[in-house]
Amino acid sequence: MQIHARHSWNLSPSEAIALQKELRSEVVSDLAIDIHTVRLVAGVDVSVRNNRSQAAVVVVTFPDFEPVETVLAALPTPFPYIPGLLSFREGPVLQKAFEKLRSNPDVFLFDGMGIAHPRRIGIASHMGLWLQRPTIGCGKSLLCGSYEALGQEKGTSAALIHKEETIGVALRTRTAKNPMFISPGHLADIPSAAALVLQCSPKYRLPEPIRLAHNAAGQFSL
Repeated sequence: MQIHARHSWNLSPSEAIALQKELRSEVVSDLAIDIHTVRLVAGVDVSVRNNRSQAAVVVVTFPDFEPVETVLAALPTPFPYIPGLLSFREGPVLQKAFEKLRSNPDVFLFDGMGIAHPRRIGIASHMGLWLQRPTIGCGKSLLCGSYEALGQEKGTSAALIHKEETIGVALRTRTAKNPMFISPGHLADIPSAAALVLQCSPKYRLPEPIRLAHNAAGQFSL
């Protein structure tokens, strides 16, 4: 798969923040995904163990979730854990994994944030600029913003607000379980991102493509 490399990963935390502020103006977060045309969805996750990072990208058919392709890549973890700078910790190994892909997914679901981020450029948005494909951030925990109480039933949602801006939704993907925090990464918008994630979550709290990527990334042979 063709990757549009945008910059070096060899940056200090202050340089990384400056780059985020520069790149965020390029992020498109108001373009609806035509879910009816989606045929392949990729789940993206990274696992870290003993200062080694392993990325997994799992491509499945949609809406049946039949496996199409799984790629793995591993590298020494290059960047410290700093909230809001996840893409600089995981980006290098994800780039290596994306370059191995033979299929061309229509949408990428990331275990991490899209624009639901203090500087509006979480990992799904940042890597979306490298992929130039629709990307969606699927956070398991809240990074920024607040939301009103939502019902316990699967499919209920509440707007995620930060500094008077709607940046995503808290979405119940499984009844009585904690919500996921869904936001556009790049070339997506909030309603279609939430709708696609819900369709990708037939059984578990985690969307199925991300769940498969999480399991694959955690199988270390380093």
